[in-house]
Amino acid sequence: MLLEIEGLLDSALLQKIDQILADAEFVDGKLTAGMAAQKVKNNQELKGSPKQMELLIRILTSAMGQNGTFRSAVLPYRMADPIFARYHSGMTYGDHVDDPIMGLSGQRFRSDISMTIFLREPDSYEGGELVIRTTFGEKKVKLAAGSAVIYPSSSLHHVAEVTRGERLVALAWIQSYVRDPARRELLFELDQAREDLLMNRPEESTTGLVDKSYANLLRMWSDV
Repeated sequence: MLLEIEGLLDSALLQKIDQILADAEFVDGKLTAGMAAQKVKNNQELKGSPKQMELLIRILTSAMGQNGTFRSAVLPYRMADPIFARYHSGMTYGDHVDDPIMGLSGQRFRSDISMTIFLREPDSYEGGELVIRTTFGEKKVKLAAGSAVIYPSSSLHHVAEVTRGERLVALAWIQSYVRDPARRELLFELDQAREDLLMNRPEESTTGLVDKSYANLLRMWSDV
């Protein structure tokens, strides 16, 4: 499932992130790339101090946790520490697939879902679209600052060359409670109907049946 989430970060959070990043150090993104990615990766990534990273992680995880669409679509179980990536004019990231297993310290985990959070307004830079290859063709994504897109980590994707300005994004990878992407999508759609029924027709017996079915399907398909 490829899903755009509008307004994950509000203007106050975006401003706070900019303040933290104002004097932060960025290094060559190839330093964190595997052998295959090094050949196609041309960007910069944040080398933040522990204090900077703690603040940034807190901001992002809090925003994700409070966003109902994110929780419903992703069903997050474990997540890698986010990476902040910057692209200036001439920078790009060629076709690649994200690592299947992640986590440098502590418990390692499977990457089911990749997430890009846009931190610059789309008219402030040219190029820099996230291009995801799907069974229906290529999908180009370039969203408003604070909005995010989630997509399968198994997808082949790339970042188009930036030709003007600065592209700044936060990246996250998540292991879901539900491994199968088709089941996750079905649960997400069922949850949308369930939430509507609970809000507008809570007293009806069919609402209780849908609520029970959602809970039991999640129980049946969950990895934990």
